[in-house]
Amino acid sequence: MSNLNRNPNLYTTGEIAKLSGVSVRTVQYYDDRGILIPTELSEGGRRLYTEDDLKRMHIICFLREAGLPINSISALFAEKKPESIISILLDEQEQVLREELSERQAKLDLLLGIKRELKEMENFSVESIGDIAHVMKEKNKLHKMRLTMLLMGIPMAALQWVSIILWITNGLWWLFVTWALVAIPWGIGLSVYYFKHTAYICPECHEVFKPKFKESFFAHHTPKMRRLTCPKCSHKGLCVEVFSDRNSVR
Repeated sequence: MSNLNRNPNLYTTGEIAKLSGVSVRTVQYYDDRGILIPTELSEGGRRLYTEDDLKRMHIICFLREAGLPINSISALFAEKKPESIISILLDEQEQVLREELSERQAKLDLLLGIKRELKEMENFSVESIGDIAHVMKEKNKLHKMRLTMLLMGIPMAALQWVSIILWITNGLWWLFVTWALVAIPWGIGLSVYYFKHTAYICPECHEVFKPKFKESFFAHHTPKMRRLTCPKCSHKGLCVEVFSDRNSVR
């Protein structure tokens, strides 16, 4: 059958590939998998496809763009009533894509976290990657501990303002004194708890160490770092704060 007398409603492999936006090899692959079998063959053995075949090809391409694997598409077309399982397949694919999206988001968050930590480092080296890994591993624990301390501090702060207001308005100064007598040991205890659960990374030798309470308490600090002296290399400078338990200190 030549191009001159060929049915104009039939498409060759190349034509159906072009109309579907895929390669000829892709059309041939779908033929081999039995999900797009040509309706006719020319006298020369060329595959010829009908309008229905083209519609089927568009459906296949749509499902592939949605991420459905070939095996699922093949099983779908093998059903007498494919509409009965298409919803199930789409639900399964949705779950797969959501899991992949969650994993990619976690990797993106990790990457962005590393970039943020790098910006805060004065001197970057290969060993710094290990420091960043340690910081990020314990980051959630440190955040949870700080949040716990904040929640514990709210009632004490509220009592402080109540006692001050009552002192000013009613002259009840003894309430403020009582609060101070309670707040001082409470604050010391909270500080002991805090430093018991924190350690610091030296930016020079990358040692994770726990300084003495007195040094930590009076040291200049930022929200994430504290100026300390490393017990290993004697470097004195800002050290990165991390959560610490029995297994945290290397």
